[in-house]
Amino acid sequence: MPAKGKIVVNDFYCKACGLCVSVCPTQVIQLAPERLNVRGYHPAEQFQDGCIACATCAMVCPDAAITVYRLTPVAEQEA
Repeated sequence: MPAKGKIVVNDFYCKACGLCVSVCPTQVIQLAPERLNVRGYHPAEQFQDGCIACATCAMVCPDAAITVYRLTPVAEQEA
């Protein structure tokens, strides 16, 4: 089973180019439909669970606005 993860997007740097949306293998990233950043762009966001922490989105982001976190499964935390 692949590791679960989550992304955090720095809204200040995101220019809504959509590259992260197009490369996400699980399609859990979208451009925020109802939110604008200070530059007037709809920043990327993770809108549902299912991130596998592959970090493809972070690798293609031209502005390094995405940080990927790999979440540790509960079973490993208790061991």
